[in-house]
Amino acid sequence: MVHLATVFFVAMLTIHSIAEQILGTEAWRPIEPVLLAPGMTSIPIAVAIAIFKYRLYDIDLIIRRTLVYGVLTATLVLLYFGGVALLQSLSRSLTGGQAEQPQWAIVVSTLAIAALFQPLRHRIQGIIDHRFYRRKYDAARTLEDFGARLSDEVELGVLSRTCWMSCTRRCSRSTPACGCSPLRQRR
Repeated sequence: MVHLATVFFVAMLTIHSIAEQILGTEAWRPIEPVLLAPGMTSIPIAVAIAIFKYRLYDIDLIIRRTLVYGVLTATLVLLYFGGVALLQSLSRSLTGGQAEQPQWAIVVSTLAIAALFQPLRHRIQGIIDHRFYRRKYDAARTLEDFGARLSDEVELGVLSRTCWMSCTRRCSRSTPACGCSPLRQRR
């Protein structure tokens, strides 16, 4: 796909050069965008199609991080400016409307945003994973649940049943996709 776009782009450049030589620079100006626009856009369009079609460059990861950090940034900016405005108006009402701006309002808002960053990022990450990446979210949740049970259990039979129940509950089938089968107890 990309190689065809490159050939198309080179063909458009060749036509451009030949037409400019034949028609002259002034006569060529009105026609130039008609031939160059498709040629110049063909390579980026072909690269974008290849990225989405063949999942190149971990585009899912890039989209996921863009969503998480975009929402996180917007939320933190709103909280910061809202907190500064609220604390400054509170300070003015308590002190009788001083003319100077209280610096402690900015400091408190900055500390609150710094304290909220990680919990808010984890919450937004969970919401986006749950909403857009359901399959990965369920698999990760299953592994977390099983890991928590694994650390508490030492008996192999109970552990096998726990694994089996965890797989069947997450897969919603009688036979789990992981291919596990419960171990039979030896007598």
